[in-house]
Amino acid sequence: MPDIDPSRFLTFSPPVAAARAAGRPLVALESTIIAHGMPWPQNVQTAREVEAIVRAHGAEPATIAILGGQIRIGLAEDELEQLARGGALKVSRRDLPAVLASGAAGATTVAGTMICAALAGIEVFVTGGIGGVHRGAETSFDISADLQELARTSVAVVCAGAKSILDIGLTLEYLETHGVPVISAGQDAFAAFYTRDSGYKADFRYDEPAEQARFIRTKWRLGLQGGVVVSTPVPAADEMPRAAIDGFIQQALAEAAAKGITGKAVTPYLPARIQALSGGRSLATNIALIRHNAEVGARLAVALAAT
Repeated sequence: MPDIDPSRFLTFSPPVAAARAAGRPLVALESTIIAHGMPWPQNVQTAREVEAIVRAHGAEPATIAILGGQIRIGLAEDELEQLARGGALKVSRRDLPAVLASGAAGATTVAGTMICAALAGIEVFVTGGIGGVHRGAETSFDISADLQELARTSVAVVCAGAKSILDIGLTLEYLETHGVPVISAGQDAFAAFYTRDSGYKADFRYDEPAEQARFIRTKWRLGLQGGVVVSTPVPAADEMPRAAIDGFIQQALAEAAAKGITGKAVTPYLPARIQALSGGRSLATNIALIRHNAEVGARLAVALAAT
């Protein structure tokens, strides 16, 4: 029989351990957004702000990363800064064993964070936007591991929808095929990261945290494994005009193709290029949406703890 004991790889920070002992709600936060999603110093500043927002709304933040051969559930200030300064590997499901075994520093993706959150017993995870089916996937077969993780791992993922660089229609089709419910909060439409409306509707609309919690708890009590996507749009004052962001994305995609940038390298390249093309506007929108997501996620975690 295999020696299965994931707890040997988990290390909880003192604040997270205290919250667990007291039965207080926890919110998982990914570290790829720190290590690969934003430039220095906005990345570490945003990470600290997001953690503060979660605490202000009644939950304890648990930023997740791989450090020293351990899955770290909750990071100290110096560890956040270490990740923010670069050098951490990007860690999804397939990468977890290699990075843990090597002792290297790793920043967890949406899929990687979902796995680690589930191992730690955390039910709510806040991110910027989920990955999905990439444009041109009918020839490249480029589909994010996030979608398969949502189908198998029972964590609620609060996000500003799917990243605008994706084929959102096919992403939603994939989620439907794999039985992953998509909830929208605050509007009927599924969000598209930089913009509020992707042009597609979510499966269900639940505006209040208590409604969201009842839906999610019912799903899991039925024995229906897998995650739930909770889409909440970027605040209206911070969204980018759809025509503008679509133009930047098309240009960035064309440049990536011309440079032969493919696979895992595409995701960090595109946001950085879009930021340059937009004169920094996309970064401001990214920061605004993750801050808003943190509030929504913290309220959901509190409601789930009471459900």
